[in-house]
Amino acid sequence: MRELVEYIAKSLVDHPEQVEVSQIRGGQATILKLRVAPDDKGWVIGRRGRVANAMRSLLRASAGTSGRRVILDIV
Repeated sequence: MRELVEYIAKSLVDHPEQVEVSQIRGGQATILKLRVAPDDKGWVIGRRGRVANAMRSLLRASAGTSGRRVILDIV
């Protein structure tokens, strides 16, 4: 799942070298923290949060088979 978020974010931004995704595993959930350059934050979030919500939907669908909850946090 970490690779999926990293691939999508690098495809969207102007500075793909500054994309960082860290993963924190908890008991029932996995938290993915996405860091991008300040200028690229708007591209990752999208208008009214549409891109961020689409990324969260993809993560929910991919995590459905494992039974874990995935949380995407854009820092």
